[in-house]
Amino acid sequence: MYPKGNLFIPASHGQLEAIIKEPSGEPRGLGLVCHPHPLGGGTMHNKVVFRAAAGLVDAGLITLRFNFRGVGASTGEHGEVEGGIQDVRDAVDYLASEYPGKDFTLAGFSFGSRTGMAVGMRDDRIKSLISIGTPVDKYQDYGFLTGLTKPVLFVHGDHDEFGSIDNLQKLVDEVSKTAATELVVFENCGHFFDEHLNELRDAIKHWVLGNFSSGIAKNE
Repeated sequence: MYPKGNLFIPASHGQLEAIIKEPSGEPRGLGLVCHPHPLGGGTMHNKVVFRAAAGLVDAGLITLRFNFRGVGASTGEHGEVEGGIQDVRDAVDYLASEYPGKDFTLAGFSFGSRTGMAVGMRDDRIKSLISIGTPVDKYQDYGFLTGLTKPVLFVHGDHDEFGSIDNLQKLVDEVSKTAATELVVFENCGHFFDEHLNELRDAIKHWVLGNFSSGIAKNE
């Protein structure tokens, strides 16, 4: 049986199925995780998405993951990048309305990176970004991140099937001209981080906590 979410959030096409988790103790902020391509079987229950969300919760963030349109119990039909971007906007708006005044960390895996980064680049409520398995070979239009001023963590496998390290490094170098960046690369690792899921979770947790320690992501 397909596992269900624990809430539905409003969307432009109806509703998005979602799961929200709160950390123990006082929340430091908000987290949002966007899943991989729906037509490739991507859902909010994807193992990489689950670990990424866990890392954000570990770092003290109230964290939402959701199903894009047409996935699980979310309404609508798959709408490629454009539809995905609107779904991310709807998820951000929901979190902002439920938890006003708190800053966001937005994470996306694969297709979720392409859609999530497009929203996070421009939305002032989102203070930091995490791009996991950045598919720079599949989506060759990541140039939209040029001029980004928000801190961004790139997490990648050295054998990623959808983004070569060389091409990702070019993107990171470009973004680094205007933003604080960190690139974490796992060795002998493919797109789905099969043997590195706990390391992925820890990398995300420590990077987010480092942002709070440095004052980048504080709600003050």
